Amino acid sequence: MDNRYSRQLQLSSFGPESQKKLQNAKVLVVGAGGLGVPVLQYLAGMGVGTLGLVDGDLISLTNLHRQVLYSTPEVGKPKVEVATQKLAQLNPAIQLVPYQTHLTLQNALEIIKEYDLVVDATDNFEARYLINDACVLLGKPFVYGALHQYEGQVSVFNFEDGPTYRCLYPNPPSAEEIPDCNTAGVLGVVPGLVGCQQALEAVKVITGVGKSLSGYLLMLDFLNQSQHKIKLKAKPENQRIQRLQASYAVASCTTVPEIDPSELMEWMNQGKKLLLLDVREENEYVAGHLQKALLTPLSMFEHQVDQMPTHLPIVTICQKGGRSLKVAQMLLDKDAGAEVYSMKGGMDAWQEQLHNHLVVS
Repeated sequence: MDNRYSRQLQLSSFGPESQKKLQNAKVLVVGAGGLGVPVLQYLAGMGVGTLGLVDGDLISLTNLHRQVLYSTPEVGKPKVEVATQKLAQLNPAIQLVPYQTHLTLQNALEIIKEYDLVVDATDNFEARYLINDACVLLGKPFVYGALHQYEGQVSVFNFEDGPTYRCLYPNPPSAEEIPDCNTAGVLGVVPGLVGCQQALEAVKVITGVGKSLSGYLLMLDFLNQSQHKIKLKAKPENQRIQRLQASYAVASCTTVPEIDPSELMEWMNQGKKLLLLDVREENEYVAGHLQKALLTPLSMFEHQVDQMPTHLPIVTICQKGGRSLKVAQMLLDKDAGAEVYSMKGGMDAWQEQLHNHLVVS
């Protein structure tokens, strides 16, 4: 047995048998961001034999305060590419399988079927429901983690006839009900703490050491250093899913056309008539926005969509591209013939590619 694992092998309740289970395990981590980074680092370090990494994003400067696997010179590079290189240096004895893509309706079953366990390290509801339903169909357990500002949640779903994610949240909330971390903000250390809990639960599921959170939701309040567990009940109807649903169209497979920042800048320089909608919150808009962009926050857009003119091409803009896709889809739902685009990568991508050209504050 590799001497690198000697400290955990010394544990009386762990030992060589548990280490062998880790070595034989195949774990898929969906998301290589704030939650995924600590999960990947610890599972790689502890010797999980095969780690799959699913993420289609590029590293941005705003990631670095919490995604500490990455560094400033790597901004703009694919997360899975950089993560795979660094994890291989951490532990060359394990197999790393990168998937530079988002998990989608089209690829979820094909990817997940190859693994024993899935760790949900995503940051949006669409992906969570997709992971849940795919895991139910394939009979795979998954470790759930989520955070909001100073709080976190962790659980284990679809494990040993336990509850599924739909037993906790039967239906997705609307896009306006729950903001992502780009809207609400996140303290850098919080995803690290939640991700470590997820890594621990993954090890418990794989090895059988200790008691997993299956059947319980762990609620963590890091600002006040308090935590409690909520007991969950398995509902048989949520364990009888027959197929994946087209309704959770994650951002990566949406039908909304996207426009690259450089192409949008060309349009603006050419004087093309456009309606630019900045769908971030006011504090984000004030910090820096594109010339002639109108502030129309996603949080209020549901009440404004019917008043929006669609006779001009519309480009929706947010910080990273997620919120703008939601608003663009709402506009297309109102008028399927409208010419609507979402700016790919949001203001982060604009500033990385074009710096502050045409940005005012």
